[in-house]
Amino acid sequence: MSSVDLLQTLGNKYSAEILDATDEPRSAQELSDELEIPIATCYRRIDELTEHNLLELHDNILSDDRRRIKVYRRNVDEVSIDFDEELTVDIEERTEVTNTLDEAWRTLSEG
Repeated sequence: MSSVDLLQTLGNKYSAEILDATDEPRSAQELSDELEIPIATCYRRIDELTEHNLLELHDNILSDDRRRIKVYRRNVDEVSIDFDEELTVDIEERTEVTNTLDEAWRTLSEG
């Protein structure tokens, strides 16, 4: 993925808000409601962010009315952009330790 493509995706309206809100797993509907994003736009941004590996499908949970709901979580902790000699975008992915701790906390809080 080129730095320009990545920067363009990050610059799309709502992309940063979605990444910020998905520190914890969220469904598209939750994101749409919380961030006041039209649901179709929310799905487009989720697809773009997932395609660039900034967001991941975290789980496919069963709702109270027994429907499957996809929940997403950001895949990155930090994005750095540098314009010195040429455009570079550096991504710091979530660590495995962070993912494991988040999963343990979610399991404990549900119990």
